[in-house]
Amino acid sequence: QRRSLAPSQLAKRKAGDEEEEWHPPTSRKRQKPVSETESGECYRSPFRKPLAQLTNRPQCLDSTQHEAFIRSILSKPFKVPIPNYKGPLGLRALGIKRAGLRSPLHDPFEEGALVLYEPPLLSAHDQLKIDKDKAPVHVVVDPVLSRVLRPHQREGVKFLWECVTSRRIPGSHGCIMADEMGLGKTLQCITLMWTLLRQSPDCKPEIEKAMVVSPSSLVRNWYNEVEKWLGGRIQPLAIDGGSKEEIDRKLVGFMNQRGLRVPSPILIISYETFRLHAEALQKGSVGLVICDEGHRLKNSENQTYQALNSLNTPRRVLISGTPIQNDLLEYFSLVHFVNSGILGTAQEFKKHFEIPILKGRDADASEAERHKGEERLKELISIVNRCLIRRTSDILSKYLPVKIEQVVCCRLTPLQAELYKNFLKQAKPAEELKEGKISVSSLSSITSLKKLCNHPALIHDKCVEEEEGFMGALDLFPAGYSTKSVEPQLSGKMLVLDYVLAVTKSTSNDKVVLVSNYTQTLDLFEKLCRNRRYLYVRLDGTMSIKKRAKIVERFNSPSSPEFIFMLSSKAGGCGLNLIGANRLVMFDPDWNPANDEQAMARVWRDGQKKTCYIYRLLSTGTIEEKIFQRQTHKKALSSCVVDEEQDVERHFSLGELKELFTLNETTTSDTHDKIKCRRCVNGHQVRPPPEGSDCTSDLSQWNHCADKRGLQDSVLKAAWDAAVTFTFHHHSHEEQRGIP
Repeated sequence: QRRSLAPSQLAKRKAGDEEEEWHPPTSRKRQKPVSETESGECYRSPFRKPLAQLTNRPQCLDSTQHEAFIRSILSKPFKVPIPNYKGPLGLRALGIKRAGLRSPLHDPFEEGALVLYEPPLLSAHDQLKIDKDKAPVHVVVDPVLSRVLRPHQREGVKFLWECVTSRRIPGSHGCIMADEMGLGKTLQCITLMWTLLRQSPDCKPEIEKAMVVSPSSLVRNWYNEVEKWLGGRIQPLAIDGGSKEEIDRKLVGFMNQRGLRVPSPILIISYETFRLHAEALQKGSVGLVICDEGHRLKNSENQTYQALNSLNTPRRVLISGTPIQNDLLEYFSLVHFVNSGILGTAQEFKKHFEIPILKGRDADASEAERHKGEERLKELISIVNRCLIRRTSDILSKYLPVKIEQVVCCRLTPLQAELYKNFLKQAKPAEELKEGKISVSSLSSITSLKKLCNHPALIHDKCVEEEEGFMGALDLFPAGYSTKSVEPQLSGKMLVLDYVLAVTKSTSNDKVVLVSNYTQTLDLFEKLCRNRRYLYVRLDGTMSIKKRAKIVERFNSPSSPEFIFMLSSKAGGCGLNLIGANRLVMFDPDWNPANDEQAMARVWRDGQKKTCYIYRLLSTGTIEEKIFQRQTHKKALSSCVVDEEQDVERHFSLGELKELFTLNETTTSDTHDKIKCRRCVNGHQVRPPPEGSDCTSDLSQWNHCADKRGLQDSVLKAAWDAAVTFTFHHHSHEEQRGIP
């Protein structure tokens, strides 16, 4: 049995002498010889000194000395037991609050740091008086995001933060992000949310939760963007489908989250889902609401606007690249949503701003009306600019390739012209408008004429049924005509499109996006693609949200074989990123210029590597040109109010815009005639403008007019050589940058 060699145990055994003396067992291995002096003692390691038995007792101290001794021990600072260690002692301590000054979350003095807030400088006397536990700290954007922000985006983030923290307008916490498409509004808003969720001048998060409300087609896109830029630092909750009970359960769980570290602090939800489940979201509070494509809130009477407006949320950000679409009252609704009361009530706004500005913008306005309109416009701009930031796509010229936008006026075919004239004679829609009646039949007539401009096949059923305006029209169609097959030669625009697609396919590896307002037109595109054996994908309102994201991702892949992406402007014109294509055809115009602008911005976006070509097809002398003229009028109003352009041409009188139901067969472009272009003489382009012309800054939409000699696009040159009779006008960002 092994015995202890401890000195205390040896002493006991020697004193008692009750047991036999123990000697270490002999081993077969060679042992170190024991010296004579140690022969009478137990084995002890030569590397260890024997322990001495303590016989002294502690001194008896009084309580004062004892307390002083303990304090001297505790007053010594903690040192990391590593030789020559000079690093930090750690940010957290267990059980006790770390003493010292409050510090910002990120270093404000780091190179490239984006500082949103800087504490005021204090004198030495004030620094002694200030409470260190309440001293404000810097607010610095996370370097992960600030490194990727472009200069205009850094400026935008700072503007947004100052607005939602009420530093721009005391008492108001909202703003409108009105940058044009492609300038990175999503990234700027993600940066704002991340900053508010993590820091503030008070050294704590500014908000606990944030909500993003967007069109249903963009819910997944927002989720992907958060994942892309924040790299898993946060887990957003995206709701893009499910049963009513499941959605309610998720929303209640989101609203019940509390504390400094909320598991899912960002909710991404569609407008439709929000409207149906608004009750669950109105039971609590949300720190920030971001409304993407916020021009949906242009009508303050609709249910979505009222549901969002009833949220307990002071901080509101509205994203819209087109804040003015139709009139100033819609603009008022957007501003009133983010900052209630800064423009007064709707009635006060209409009386004080809208009526004088519109009267001053009319081509027939008197000098006094123009002067008053300009004064009210300046006043409106000065108020709104405190909570609205607007940058145009010119900034993208530094980062993206050239974009050439071309308005192509295509003559009607003989069949289209005869059908058009017969309809105007029979239906007589112009007479109803002259009497001031805009009836259901008038709206139906507009739709019929727009479809006829696209292709006669779209109104063939009405001709068969001999509806009003199409009596006897069936006899005008070629013998044996059938809608089962598409015949491009029967439509001027379809003929041009057929040539453009054929030349593009045979001469390049470019991809094309085809956009239309009508699914029936998309059906014609499908027939044309099948006839020409073009591979294509189609996105319209019947496609589920999840499937949309998949086909967009597949089309954008360089290895995908699809040549054409067919897009319904009503279903997917907003927010989609289709940089896989660099040519886009806008087949028919919309009354709302914002819808066309949104659809045309799908290809000229971040990530695009090729020169972009935008073709806007119009039927010459028809209602499509009237619609385009109305768009120009609305965009001129937007340029004045939002872009603050001073010399925007007063293109049309309101009376001229009522001439919808006419057909001008003698012109190459009715819009070009009305716009009074001063760069053309006898139908030919003149550069520079003619001598004596006062045109120094030409029209925004018609910078360059040309016949075949002025064509820069090889595809359109080939189409012209194919004997397609049309004129075209284009707007190029090369000219804006001063490139000849």
